[in-house]
Amino acid sequence: MNKKDKNEGTDIAGRYYETEDYKRNDQLSSGLATTHEQVSDAYMEGQADAVIEDVVGVDISIPRKGYDE
Repeated sequence: MNKKDKNEGTDIAGRYYETEDYKRNDQLSSGLATTHEQVSDAYMEGQADAVIEDVVGVDISIPRKGYDE
């Protein structure tokens, strides 16, 4: 890995969502905008339970339990 690649990775890792990401066409902006939308939707729904949404329409609950020794 050369020095240029190392700096690029640091720039990407330090990037945060910005409202302009919805209008940009690069992959990073698209991913940040999509993730922001998903988090916003989950927050607004108030969903705190862990559920896997099955393709057939059956929700599979993920139980919250501690570590058993």
